[in-house]
Amino acid sequence: MWVIVMYDLPVDTKKAREAYRKFREGLLWDGFTMLQYSVYARHSPSIESAEVHVKLVKNSVPEDGEVRIIIFTDKQFERMQVFEGKMRKATEKAPEQISFF
Repeated sequence: MWVIVMYDLPVDTKKAREAYRKFREGLLWDGFTMLQYSVYARHSPSIESAEVHVKLVKNSVPEDGEVRIIIFTDKQFERMQVFEGKMRKATEKAPEQISFF
């Protein structure tokens, strides 16, 4: 599962910039990676794990602005097409599962 967080937060005041910074740092602390500006993604091994991360994000949303969260399966995420200019770029791969055997 992939948890995608998209946000649009104000940065017009010192207080708003501080809230923005804390929100972004919280995403990074929780293992999210920037896909593009204001769009972060995190892989989770199960829907239960994804819901835990959704709850963490939900609890850290600043007073102003907008945050949207989408959960995708690995297969849906793999079907994403990424373009940089006119060249197609490979989609990020899910991390390998840890095996203890």
